[in-house]
Amino acid sequence: MVFAQSLSRLARPTSVPSFVRVVSRYNATPTFRAHPNCTGIRTLTATSQMQGKVLLVLYDGGVHAEQEPQLLGTTENELGIRKWIEEQGHTLVTTSDKEGENSTFDKELVDAEVIITTPFHPGYLTEERLAKAKKLKLAVTAGIGSDHVDLNAANKHNITVAEVTGSNVVSVAEHVVMTILTLVRNFVPAHEQVARGDWNVAEVAKNEYDLEGKVVGTVAVGRIGERVLRRLKPFDCKELLYFDYQALSPEKEKEIGCRRVETLEEMLGQCDVVTINCPLHEKTRGLFNKELLSKMKKGSWLVNTARGAIVVKEDVAEALKNGQLRGYGGDVWFPQPAPKDHPLRYAQNAWGGGNAMVPHMSGTSIDAQKRYAAGTKAILDSYFSGRLDYRPEDLIVHAGDYATKAYGQRK
Repeated sequence: MVFAQSLSRLARPTSVPSFVRVVSRYNATPTFRAHPNCTGIRTLTATSQMQGKVLLVLYDGGVHAEQEPQLLGTTENELGIRKWIEEQGHTLVTTSDKEGENSTFDKELVDAEVIITTPFHPGYLTEERLAKAKKLKLAVTAGIGSDHVDLNAANKHNITVAEVTGSNVVSVAEHVVMTILTLVRNFVPAHEQVARGDWNVAEVAKNEYDLEGKVVGTVAVGRIGERVLRRLKPFDCKELLYFDYQALSPEKEKEIGCRRVETLEEMLGQCDVVTINCPLHEKTRGLFNKELLSKMKKGSWLVNTARGAIVVKEDVAEALKNGQLRGYGGDVWFPQPAPKDHPLRYAQNAWGGGNAMVPHMSGTSIDAQKRYAAGTKAILDSYFSGRLDYRPEDLIVHAGDYATKAYGQRK
């Protein structure tokens, strides 16, 4: 059996900091086994000469990807799946260029069978883009959170949307706790003070508090929200609250020491710290606007590692300025990458602190990257083998319908 391999880099404008890698391997005798329950699902279109095309949209790692090969979520390291893709006989196109009608993302998506992207550098799969992608069968999120996909349109076009559920929940939960402590203890202004050569304890201590004795609440208590509450238990908070459409079991509530609150407004009015851990969908987009922020306890802290579009960025910046919020922190933005003039890059409270924002990194630690890279490979193997034996918890939409209630509490 003879295999031919080609490697090329597509030309791009010098202003776009991205590159494209294309590898194809041809297999004369591919075979696929049909799944008995694949009615309504777009099926494989691979021919006897060339298998399916996989489009991979990731961020550029540059020298950092060279320094740390375990930085798998980069265009250079490609989730560690290039060799496996080649061995399967598929074509792999990798790019970071995803903005604008003439982006590599748009050009390559048209005839792609599988698209893989991440929440950290999302390729937004709109209705318009999905309509043009006539061969697209599978959209994979390397990580968790598939709000960058128009899920209704995916259902309409019978495109399966899957993510690597659970792959980075520990990573995000740890980041949430870190951000809460960073804000409550007024860490950022204190560090900036010593870094610039100054020393003024009063200046930073006047806005520093203990987490002990505070009321902390989470918006949603799924895999991340529950882990946040568990990690907060040793801090002896006055109370741990949660708001969610479904309750934890009484046993779990007792074990964690938390309590469910019936309405979001009721919870916000009691909390010194609020952490957002819900998915982005039509009911949560723009949820934390001026009106809802006014329901929060004056001088409270807000942490968002869920999705940037859940808050109205201008309203959060104003709430910081006028003292309704003492601090805001997290790692999610809309859009991503965040433009240089994004207000939450620079927003501060009246005393010049209260901002603990970082790039979208909470769920992409080196350990998390290993997990979501392995999970992505498992989803691809399930699809290309024809088994379609996906983990049920990984499926967001499948066979033209929602496979989860997470995106809008759908029945």
